[in-house]
Amino acid sequence: MLDATADSGDPALRVWTPGAQVAFGRRDARADGADAARAAAERRGFPVVERSVGGRAVAYTETTLAFAYALPLADMREGLDERYETAVNAVVDGLSAAGADVEQGEPPRSYCPGDYSVRAVGGGKVAGVAQRVRQRAALVSGCVTVDGRDRIRDVLSPVYGALGVPFDPDSVGSVAAAGGAADPDAVRDALETAILDGFDAAGRVDRDVDDLRLDG
Repeated sequence: MLDATADSGDPALRVWTPGAQVAFGRRDARADGADAARAAAERRGFPVVERSVGGRAVAYTETTLAFAYALPLADMREGLDERYETAVNAVVDGLSAAGADVEQGEPPRSYCPGDYSVRAVGGGKVAGVAQRVRQRAALVSGCVTVDGRDRIRDVLSPVYGALGVPFDPDSVGSVAAAGGAADPDAVRDALETAILDGFDAAGRVDRDVDDLRLDG
């Protein structure tokens, strides 16, 4: 998708459910405790993959949504923070439309900590955003915990322990726990609409969300 956008100049969007897994960033995949962390995840039924964007380990269940969209760039040195802010705002808008009481930010000792996260108001982290930039295109991606936070806590506690990274299991939230929908399809539709509304505001697309549905 990133290559296609770089070549064509056309934006692209995908929102899907990748299934149970733990995704390591490159830093964790090369850490001293990586082998022990992989073993801990796999014992709990979570295969380990390595993602191309940065950040710490993230766990997905069957009710976790992943999203990614590629945008054409005129200059890869510009717009990084703006793309992050736009993405976080879209996630907040989408999850709010799905009934969740959420805001930008995250609790202390959260999984995959970063400045561009979404949390339940006064509660746990629900979503995070990452970014990869290359010549002519940027990929903005993230994950949304719709439900199943107990399983995420169970697998991330030993994974982060093996990696020697501070982690508070209570920092894990979900859309459902924030008062929103527990159905990934409903949350996906709301998230897609919010992201594409941002595209429309920037004059990037002139089509309906149904025309771009590419979930797997």
